[in-house]
Amino acid sequence: MDNQRLLIWAFFGLMAWMTYQTWVQDYGPKPTPAATDQAGEPAAPEVSAPQPLDDDLPEISDSGAPSSLPPAAGTGPSSVATPAAPSIRVTTDVFTLEISTKGGTLQHAVLLKSPVAKDRPDTLVELLDTRPDAIGLIESGVRATGGGAEATHLTMLSGQQTSYELGDSDEFTVPLRWADEGGIVIEKRYHFRRGSYAIGLEHEVRNGSDALWRGAEYVRIKRHFGEQERSMFDVDSYSFVGPIVYDGEKSEKLKRDDLIEDGKYGFYSAQGWFGSIQHHFLSAVVPEAGKEHKYEIAVVGDNSVASAIGRNVETVAPGSSTTFQTTLFVGPKLQSQLEQIDSSLKLTVDYGWLTIISQPLFWLLSKVYTFVGNWGVAIILVTFLIKLAFYKLTESSGRSMAKMRNLQPRMKALQDRYKDDRQALSQAMMDLYKREKVNPAAGCLPILIQMPFFLAFYWVLLESVEMRQAPFALWITDLSTRDPYFILPLIMGVAMFLQQKLNPAPADPVQAKVMQIMPVMFTGFFAFFPSGLVLYWVTNTVLSIAQQWKINRVVEAEAKAPKGSKKNKKDPK
Repeated sequence: MDNQRLLIWAFFGLMAWMTYQTWVQDYGPKPTPAATDQAGEPAAPEVSAPQPLDDDLPEISDSGAPSSLPPAAGTGPSSVATPAAPSIRVTTDVFTLEISTKGGTLQHAVLLKSPVAKDRPDTLVELLDTRPDAIGLIESGVRATGGGAEATHLTMLSGQQTSYELGDSDEFTVPLRWADEGGIVIEKRYHFRRGSYAIGLEHEVRNGSDALWRGAEYVRIKRHFGEQERSMFDVDSYSFVGPIVYDGEKSEKLKRDDLIEDGKYGFYSAQGWFGSIQHHFLSAVVPEAGKEHKYEIAVVGDNSVASAIGRNVETVAPGSSTTFQTTLFVGPKLQSQLEQIDSSLKLTVDYGWLTIISQPLFWLLSKVYTFVGNWGVAIILVTFLIKLAFYKLTESSGRSMAKMRNLQPRMKALQDRYKDDRQALSQAMMDLYKREKVNPAAGCLPILIQMPFFLAFYWVLLESVEMRQAPFALWITDLSTRDPYFILPLIMGVAMFLQQKLNPAPADPVQAKVMQIMPVMFTGFFAFFPSGLVLYWVTNTVLSIAQQWKINRVVEAEAKAPKGSKKNKKDPK
């Protein structure tokens, strides 16, 4: 009984922790502006000097020189929040974009299929913007060695049209062009496809001069990265806002405080990528695999700046050309699309330490969803499959619980007999359990089995954008948020109460009282959980009730059968 009591209190602690996390997500403190200096501008942290590249390619800096990057937003009087250059509007079936003719910067992105909230369908998620307090830019260009001709994101480019629409076509290209007097032509091309949040980026360098040209492509994300309030609980594990990197072996989310304290973070990789997470949404840069790039991430003012610059410098002979290729992603973290770009990109969907269960669980849910077309129904069916898979394992536990239920009168008699001698009572109870072949700790097994899947469902519902704002039925219009009328948690509480009636009451009076108030406490806990998670628990509880009811009837029939009979010896199916 001590083991069971420990598990119950551990489960209470887990529920309290998860409830706190959910409450903080909805009602907790929001990011606060960065500290400002005496001039009223955000104070930029000191960043360690960048390591020079072995190939002498000019560094990407924040100086105002024409051949380098502009100052970060808010770091000085020369910073410009909105580029004073014409823009090109791009409209596909999934987003609208604005591309500045100054460097071809992606400066605005609106996701047409992602409302900010279910009750505000006309207010759409914006991943890129030029506003200083919500800045999000994807800048790119070509750097050259030895002072050669180059087109950075400060260079004015010429376009063919002011707007592009997908229309009835499946894909289209937006070209931008720059040429110098010496014969170097650089063409930047963006490729868009129907239904895809991936954007192909190409820089083609054509050498019409009489000298060799050497250089490489760079891409960087500039993103607002305000300081967040911290507590003893780290809510960044499911609502992280900031940069994420992959070095070819593992992914890592970079926290603001660490970047400020440790300075610039960097690495080299031929299989890496970097991005900026906004919970369910992602802006990412995936350079061409197999070509080594240098990655750097730093905090400048209240913005994070992440960049990749190619170390595989290309040499273009006179009369020749070369093309640099990169894939961008701007949209919700749809795992099917992320895997098409790079299998490791789905690591941006962070299921925490239970990824080993959450990933297969999401895969199974997705497969079931393709047949039923409803995520709520998929949750119910997958819960049934999980219950079926562990049926035999939980059946033995259920039989022990049923036998203990039948032993309740004899246990009560022992308690009355040894009420003044706890040691003798304990020995008598153990002898009874041994004689009747009952394991009192067996009741803990269902909880142990359910907890990992419960937590896995929790992460899947919080992190999987596929279930964001997904309806189920009737009043449940969003499985990723709490039940607006608390009906499902109340149903769950009633189901837990009925489940308790099928199980033996604990011998310990204190534990018995705790068990009595468990349905009420769990109803309060689950009131703030995503309704999809409550749906899973309700389904699991109902199935557990059905299983235990059947087992109880079988055990009662065995107890009434004459000893030595065939019915008593064989466990009915």
